[in-house]
Amino acid sequence: MNPCPCGYYGSKEKSCHCSSPQIQKYRNKISGPLIDRIDIHVELSDIKADDLFAQNSSAEPSSAIADRVEGARRIQAERFREDKIFFNSHITHRKLHSYCALNEQAKDIIRRAMKHFGFSARAYDKILKVSRTIADLAGRAAISAEDISEAIQYRSLDKNLWV
Repeated sequence: MNPCPCGYYGSKEKSCHCSSPQIQKYRNKISGPLIDRIDIHVELSDIKADDLFAQNSSAEPSSAIADRVEGARRIQAERFREDKIFFNSHITHRKLHSYCALNEQAKDIIRRAMKHFGFSARAYDKILKVSRTIADLAGRAAISAEDISEAIQYRSLDKNLWV
């Protein structure tokens, strides 16, 4: 989804000519219940053409990322072997707390975020599932407060903090 009708709101390269009411009307086209059903939404900034072709030796290689994803998939396959589900995204609300147990610090973070941002119950479920995946990607059995915090950052449309 673009940030505005012209697509340039927040761009460093091109200027946006949309008015605030136009931007709000455009963003209201996607309903809250639909946004709730999207697991991850993040804002991305422009990438300059030169940056696309630059050799970035500090970036994590695709093969390393693929290995982490494969490891997370193995963890999930083992975790869910009795429940006949395959991925964290398939965890039912009823089973959520057994698979996504939180320590007190993580509970406090999500509780405060729910109040501050007004997250829905569906968004809460999505945050827990994404947190579970973040922990799996890191090879951790327990969801940490940092995992919850990171998952909350992936709810930018819920928070209405776009650009």
